[in-house]
Amino acid sequence: MTSPVVLGLGGCVDYELKLSSSILEQLVGEYQIHEAELTSSVTVTDERELVISILTYLRKGGGGEHFVASSECLSAFAGRFPTRTTLGGTSVRAAMEMSRLGVPSTLHLVSLNDIVRRLLPASCDYICSGDQDTLYPHLIVQYDQDMRVRAGDIDIRAPFPNRLIYVNDPANESMLLSDELGSLLHDARVFLISGFNAVRDQRTLDLRLSTLRSHMRQLPAEAIVYYEDAGFHEPGLSQRVHDALLEVIDVYGLNEDELQSHLGDAVNLLSVTEVARALASLRALIPVKTLVVHTKYWSAAFGERAGEYADPLNEGILIASTRYCHGDGYTDHDYERMRNRPRRTEAVEFAAALEGHMGGVVRCLPGFDLDVAAPTTIGLGDAFVGGFLAAVSRSS
Repeated sequence: MTSPVVLGLGGCVDYELKLSSSILEQLVGEYQIHEAELTSSVTVTDERELVISILTYLRKGGGGEHFVASSECLSAFAGRFPTRTTLGGTSVRAAMEMSRLGVPSTLHLVSLNDIVRRLLPASCDYICSGDQDTLYPHLIVQYDQDMRVRAGDIDIRAPFPNRLIYVNDPANESMLLSDELGSLLHDARVFLISGFNAVRDQRTLDLRLSTLRSHMRQLPAEAIVYYEDAGFHEPGLSQRVHDALLEVIDVYGLNEDELQSHLGDAVNLLSVTEVARALASLRALIPVKTLVVHTKYWSAAFGERAGEYADPLNEGILIASTRYCHGDGYTDHDYERMRNRPRRTEAVEFAAALEGHMGGVVRCLPGFDLDVAAPTTIGLGDAFVGGFLAAVSRSS
């Protein structure tokens, strides 16, 4: 079992649902939730706090990921809505998108069960660090733009569509690494690192990072290592991952929510001066060879080799946009039609202006002009990573 593309480090089963105003309004009434309570919280311990967390994000149109102390409250909330069972985790979703593009890969998993075996494409091989089947579903909540919730003193409307992730997953929290990982990396040309955001214990994280570095010594010198950021369940641990891995990462990817989280401030994504300042500040915090930021308006590479990543950026945008419009069920025809859609006018102007302002260290590509009544907001960043790495693997 060898593949030039190795994708890790975790994976999961997702329960996907789309919010409805009526159920949220009912819950606001049942739990006597007030507008003043809609403030950000890192963890969620019961269904009332879960509803508050969702409403807080919905009000600003944001996305995020959170640890939930009670798996029972996830099940209780999911039981109020129709749900879809899918596979999740950045590495797994990226592998599935790459499979559609004809690029096989090998996954490193920490949890395995019959759902994973049934839903993984045949072109995706895998190893798993777990010695028995486990199932810890993640709750993935999506909402549409302009969704409105009115109950009591709460009256909010979502300015953008987005998705939220709520997790209670001991397997990903432990992130045990398989002894086979090093030999798997021996012939790899591309290696994706993701999933450390789920680890909540510092000692466990430090041990896993040290073990990973040992495995990575078997990577060929020319291999491209891509790290995809995510919302850390314990935000203070993010820096430990940076300290351990930055020197061995070639490309560091993140979305607009993670960009603004690192900077601790909102960024106008169509302001050249604000984005240029944000990229420079982010590079000072995360000094890697190449930063990749993917947003709803544009995607950009920032670094001395930024120009080499134009095709991967474009493929990432193309795949994520096709998923946004058509969901899991998109066809080859949908994908080819997306290529010919016009780009967003304001994004085209922004991308040209940003490159003109920052010079050759930035390559910025505009997103497509997409007007969809009920878009898919789940897995867009993962789809971007899959498209990006498919293009990288073809050129490496």
